[in-house]
Amino acid sequence: MGGLMFHPMKEIRMVVSGEDRPFVINLLDKVKAGGYTIISNISGKGRHGFRESHFMFNDTENLLMIMTVVPADKVEAILAGLQTLFERRSGVMLVSDVSVIRREHFSTP
Repeated sequence: MGGLMFHPMKEIRMVVSGEDRPFVINLLDKVKAGGYTIISNISGKGRHGFRESHFMFNDTENLLMIMTVVPADKVEAILAGLQTLFERRSGVMLVSDVSVIRREHFSTP
């Protein structure tokens, strides 16, 4: 592939209520995730049925997806923090193996 070097990482995707956004962001900042992406106002269907996004005055009532890519050694701390959230709130979390080219963009010293 033209000399590109790939580095293994983990991608974590979380679908949570907008009101849980501060909790998740605080957790990612605490474990020093290199960054994250937030997609607001998403809709979807799960075991509780279809949930459609309705943006009114703020996004705390809507679903959002927060995605981050981190080194494998940060996953356990993130999952432990999210476990406390998912014990009392609904949400979805997916963890996948990914490869990145610029490893330094996905970790904080």
